[in-house]
Amino acid sequence: MNKILSLLFMAGILVFASSCGGDDEPEPEKTVEELQAEAIATAQAAVDAKATSDASATGATDDSVFDDWTLSSVKGLLGGTDKTPSSPSAAAPVVKVAANIEEDTEWTKGNVYQLDTRVTVLDGATLTIEAGTIIKGNAELSGANAAVLMIARGGKIMAEGTAEEPIIMTSTDDDIQPGDLSGTTLTDEDTKWGGLVVLGKAPVSAKTEDPQIEGVDAADTNGRYGGTAADDNSGVIKYVSIRHGGAEIAEGSEINGLTLGGVGTGTTIENIEVYNNSDDGIEFFGGTVNVKNVLIYSVGDDALDVDQSYAGTVDNFVVYVDGGSDEGLEIDGREGSLDKSFTIKNGTIKGLGDKTTTGDFKAKAKGTITNVVFENGKVKLAAAFDVATYEQTEDASKNTADGSLIFSKVKTAAFEIYTSSFE
Repeated sequence: MNKILSLLFMAGILVFASSCGGDDEPEPEKTVEELQAEAIATAQAAVDAKATSDASATGATDDSVFDDWTLSSVKGLLGGTDKTPSSPSAAAPVVKVAANIEEDTEWTKGNVYQLDTRVTVLDGATLTIEAGTIIKGNAELSGANAAVLMIARGGKIMAEGTAEEPIIMTSTDDDIQPGDLSGTTLTDEDTKWGGLVVLGKAPVSAKTEDPQIEGVDAADTNGRYGGTAADDNSGVIKYVSIRHGGAEIAEGSEINGLTLGGVGTGTTIENIEVYNNSDDGIEFFGGTVNVKNVLIYSVGDDALDVDQSYAGTVDNFVVYVDGGSDEGLEIDGREGSLDKSFTIKNGTIKGLGDKTTTGDFKAKAKGTITNVVFENGKVKLAAAFDVATYEQTEDASKNTADGSLIFSKVKTAAFEIYTSSFE
């Protein structure tokens, strides 16, 4: 009898416990905002495990890049002493250029060459520019007619300046004459002419086959770029200063200081200055070309911009951004199926005034960033997520966590992800 009572007592306890448990409120479902916040926090933690600031990064110095030949240096803008302009004995003859270059042509330092249209070096032709030569884009032209010097696929430019006699590309509003490195009358003006556009046959990862370069209207088929020749040779560009460019060809569409579309490793580009351009300093659209010794000073958009699976190396660069600039670095990845990686190394991004020096790594960016210093800013990494599952999809932050976007010896205030989308 006692055994039966004990069993009944225990059963009652279980029933009571069960009935009490049934009164518990179910866990509330998380809100969309909470789920998104959790996804972002998880992505940030994955980035933090792979990328941290390294105080040992040295970047690049002004001296190692400009060697006292650029406009930025001779004007004392980099902390040096402003030099007294030389005084050429007489104005050089002006040679007006208003047609494409169809055969081998040489421009010499005894003249000033004025671009009165978009001048294109066509397939099969080579433009040789003597050290010390000055080229001026007509500042009175705008829109689709803006003055531009463009090297088409299959064309070549042999622009080999020296530190003593750089090649200078500027505006007709600039009174500079051959032999006078610092005698410019322009200060903070820009959008005076287009810029230098070089197009090649190296691979690109664009949304369409045979893409048209930005800044050149679609009616001009010489603006096509890209191909299959990774070692394509578009010539030599050395000790060239590109000043006061970035003309607007349409609303919201300007020309970069130096545009490189599908340019191959056979091309030599080194010792380049882009000064006061209204759009990007240098923009890479795919290609494989290696570029070294770069100074970019005060641009209206991004200093260095990488798109379409650029697969070359940028080595030894200093960037100065100001209140009118956007990013020090803006790095994108592939748009099409071609999936390549870049290398950016030995660089310093500096801010003028209180400008922060950010780098923005965006859609599908892949590559290696080594020994780069952001003096007063952070690295931003885009993060995208599936709207239904909140799982992270490919973007710069995921590529960082997965090891296909590598930050090695990078000094920055933070590696900070931001949400590009939940879609």
